[in-house]
Amino acid sequence: MLEQVLIAGFGGQGVLSTGQLLAHAGMIENKHVAWIPSYGPEMRGGTANCGVTISDHPISSPMVTEPTTLIVMTRPALEKFEKAVVPGGRILINSSLVEQDVKRDDVLALKIPANKIAEEIGNPKVANNVILGALIKLTGIVTIESVVESLKKVLPPRRHNMIPANQEALERGAQLAEKLS
Repeated sequence: MLEQVLIAGFGGQGVLSTGQLLAHAGMIENKHVAWIPSYGPEMRGGTANCGVTISDHPISSPMVTEPTTLIVMTRPALEKFEKAVVPGGRILINSSLVEQDVKRDDVLALKIPANKIAEEIGNPKVANNVILGALIKLTGIVTIESVVESLKKVLPPRRHNMIPANQEALERGAQLAEKLS
């Protein structure tokens, strides 16, 4: 198993923390992982993306240049990275913010209303984990339980009160992916 995930959007959308959660969950499951963040010079609202590789075997390069899955939180992210996804790969789109369709027909494109679902949960900050839950359901890359365990390590203690909302977001995303795929 080798999954290369590129997560892209704007700062403040949880792009980097989603990557951290995914990588940490992979470590909990004794997999080989690499996480590489990239962000613009702005403090918030600038571009942000990260690459996460999770494998059963040693990883030769931490760079994600040909992602098997692309998670896009914004339209510019879709426009910039759509072509990079390998044929047969997946593009998960936050359809609450991105109305544009994927132009390719050789990938699985799923529209996930992440912000809408996060608002239904009562916390708009968990939209990133709605999409992460969908990714987990589609790929089996890690388990939701490992991600929930990772929340305890990745989130600062003052944010541990958000763990139940994040867990619900993961579960709602997984349920939606099951219906859409």
